[in-house]
Formats: sequence, C-alpha cells, structure tokens
Amino acid sequence: MRRLKSVTALDDLGRVRLSQNFWMREFLYSEVANFHGIPNLPEDPDLAIAAGRKLCEELLEPLFATFGKIWVRSGYRSPAVNGFCNDRQREGKAGYPCASNDRSRANHIWDLRDEGGHMGACATIVIPWFADRHDARDEWRRLAWYVHDHLPYHELLFFPKLAAFNIGWHERPLRRIDSYIAPRGTLTKPGMANHAGRHDDWYPGFPRFVTVAAEVSARPPTGSDA
Repeated sequence: MRRLKSVTALDDLGRVRLSQNFWMREFLYSEVANFHGIPNLPEDPDLAIAAGRKLCEELLEPLFATFGKIWVRSGYRSPAVNGFCNDRQREGKAGYPCASNDRSRANHIWDLRDEGGHMGACATIVIPWFADRHDARDEWRRLAWYVHDHLPYHELLFFPKLAAFNIGWHERPLRRIDSYIAPRGTLTKPGMANHAGRHDDWYPGFPRFVTVAAEVSARPPTGSDA
C-alpha cells in the first residue's frame, strides 16, 4: 500500500493514465468533497489505480470509441466522502446520493475490496450522444440493452438527469441493470428470462460498437494538465 503524503504525491496520482483517454485526476473530483472540505483521496492508491484501469480499459474506452465524448459525473469516492454523503442522505438531505460504505466497497470506493476480497470500480457517466436523444420514457432501456449486449459490465444504474448512469467493473460481474427512470426497478439480472441472448431490436440507429485494445501509458498529460 502506497499512501499519499505530499502535494507532489497527489499531483503524481492525478497524472496517472488509466487508459488511452482517461486520467486519474478526472475521477477524483467531488462536489461534496469540495463543498465540505473533505479530502477525496484513496488510502490505497495502488488498488484504486488497478481497479480504475480495469474500469477504463474494459468499459469506458469502448464507449468513448463508439459514442465519442464521455462526461465523468462522479468517479472515485473516499470512505470519508462516501460515508459523509450517505449519512446526509439518511438524514433526508437532498443532493447526497451515496450508498453506505459497505455497499460501495469495490464500487465507488475503488481502494476497498468487497467482502469476498474482490476488486471493483464504478463511475457515474453521461454520454452526450445519448443524452441529446433521451426524450422518451423507455429511452434509457435502449442504452442499457446496448451495453448489456456489448460490454462485460458489473452493474448499471440509470438516473433521470441527463440519463446519467452508474457503470461498474468487477472481478466477478453480476450483470444487473436497475433504473430510477420510469419504468423504475430492475430491468434484468441473472435468472430473469430476458437476461440471455441479444436485444438488437431495442437500439436501432445506434452506432456500430467499436472494440478497442487497451493502451495504458505512463506519460504525463500535455498542455494545461501537465
């Protein structure tokens, strides 16, 4: 375990390239952390990086190659930030949509393994290509089935604003999809009749899925990010 002990170490962490188009820095931003002054930093950076790379290489890069720009709405959450957010949520305060720390292990808390010792990582993202077309009650299911048919995701959870959704990578993927957008609830999970097979009829007009090879570089970002 390599703990962060200086601003230089934090700067170096932000420069870590998780995949061809994603850097660690963009996953560390948190409105809750910034507003309340709670550091959103991993206690185990090496584990956070390892899990984040899997998330980016196996899930986010193919989405980027297929749809173009991806906006990371929320990525890594430290146990302190996530716990604070969950406490506020249980108090009924708006704007703190975080599950408990136990449920967030190997999820939004990248540097904690789950109870089975498995690694995982999650991010909340918006795909502008899809958000611009999200104008029907069942529209979210089109993207959900597209991801289900093409990517080795762990869990998907859709939200009403901008059709943002959680997408998670896990060493033992569950492959479950839920939504807070109508029709709310579970779209699919193992054991449901709709889980197997293809669902091409749900997403006519979607771009051809692009498979990409993982390319990770240790080179720092350029320009204003350097």
